[in-house]
Amino acid sequence: MAKDGERSEWKEFLWNPRTREFMGRTASSWGLIFLFYLVFYTFLAGLFALTMYVMLQTLDDHKPTWQDRLSTPGMVIRPSADDTLEIMYNTRKTESWDTYAQVLDKFLSPYNDSIQAQKNHECTPDRYFKQEDSVDVKNNPKRSCQFNRTILEDCSGIDDRYYGYHEGKPCIIIKLNRVIGMLPGNDGQAPYVTCGPKRYKVGKDEWREDTDKIGQLVYFPPNGTFNLMYYPYYGKKAQVNYSQPLVAVKFLNITLNEDVNIECKINANNIPTGGERDRFAGRVSFKLRINTN
Repeated sequence: MAKDGERSEWKEFLWNPRTREFMGRTASSWGLIFLFYLVFYTFLAGLFALTMYVMLQTLDDHKPTWQDRLSTPGMVIRPSADDTLEIMYNTRKTESWDTYAQVLDKFLSPYNDSIQAQKNHECTPDRYFKQEDSVDVKNNPKRSCQFNRTILEDCSGIDDRYYGYHEGKPCIIIKLNRVIGMLPGNDGQAPYVTCGPKRYKVGKDEWREDTDKIGQLVYFPPNGTFNLMYYPYYGKKAQVNYSQPLVAVKFLNITLNEDVNIECKINANNIPTGGERDRFAGRVSFKLRINTN
């Protein structure tokens, strides 16, 4: 009997035929609740949509509205096999260095003079190529300056398709990471790259440099400069055909059959070098070993 009473109470709670209530509420009560939540969530959705619309109106498709720009851009080298910063090969084993030559060929192919002539413009060197927008009209797409592969001379891969790797005089290509709006030099002084021995730790309180191993270096373009005409950079959408300037370093008589630790860094009168917070800002370190046996 108790079970029958409980079952009857549940049935009456779900549907009471006397009061015509469903789960304790009449149809009008349920209707008012449904209407309230419909209006409430419609208002929230409209408020969210309005907020997103207002925010999107402040954004520019070609330039970030807010930019946490680094004071010192990073540096990258090519070739770099398997994302490592070690270049090791044997001059007697073609397969050990031919991969590096292929990587450089692929990397430099967009810099072929014919491609650059089609896509980019001849700019006036040694000064910034600024392309400002007017008040009401955006100056997009923006033009880009030619960086021809032949500028790299002995490291262009044109006269020497092996980039010196087969004779133990390898070329390393260096580029700066892109930073929108960066002007890397004041008073017409272009930034330039210098490479030298890296100081490394060999004991608890002992440090060493491979000064006597690095040998003579040659830079292309001369003095390892990044010409000012390639700056400022306006972004991937605004400057579709932008070609990053490069610097090539050729090692003429590096010590063979030994590890040589090398560091290259950017030098400019308005770019600080890496500090305690980021010792690798504006510089890149790598190990080079050329075996002959």
